[in-house]
Amino acid sequence: MGLSEHRYGLTVQWTGNSGEGTSSYRGYSRDHDILIPGLPVLKGSADPTFHGDKERYNPEQLLLAALSQCHMLSYLHVAVKHGVVVTDYRDEASGMLKLNRDGSGQFESVTLRPTVTVADPAQVELAGRLHHEANQVCFIARSVNFPVGHEPVTLTA
Repeated sequence: MGLSEHRYGLTVQWTGNSGEGTSSYRGYSRDHDILIPGLPVLKGSADPTFHGDKERYNPEQLLLAALSQCHMLSYLHVAVKHGVVVTDYRDEASGMLKLNRDGSGQFESVTLRPTVTVADPAQVELAGRLHHEANQVCFIARSVNFPVGHEPVTLTA
C-alpha cells in the first residue's frame, strides 16, 4: 500500500438479539455497537421510523455527519492554503432520504449550511468561494452518488 492509499476498519456488532434472533420483524432490536480500537463505543440503531432506538445514532445521521465533517475539514484545509484565518465554524446540515415502494431507499440530496467566522473582513468574499474548492477535495462528497449542496454564511470576528 503506497502513500496514496489509506485503509480504514471498524467492527459493527449487533447487540439486539432479544433471545429469538430475527424470528419476527418486531422481535429483535436494531441496536448495535460500532467499535474502533482506541475510541469510545458508538451506540447505533435504526432510525425510529424503522423500529430503531431514538437514543442511538442511526446510519442516516452518521452519513450526514460524515459529509458535514469532511466538508469542514476540507474547508479548514483550503482556508489555510489561501491565507484565510477561520475562527469559528458551525454547520446545520440536512439530508433528504426517499423511500421506494419496494422498501429500498436512497439519499436524494444533502445540504450543508456552514456558518464560518473569519478574522479579516476583507476576506469574507474569498472565504465564501472556498466552499466550492472544499467540496472538490472532500473525500466523502466525492464518494456519494447524490448532490451535496452548500448554503454558506460568512461572518467576521
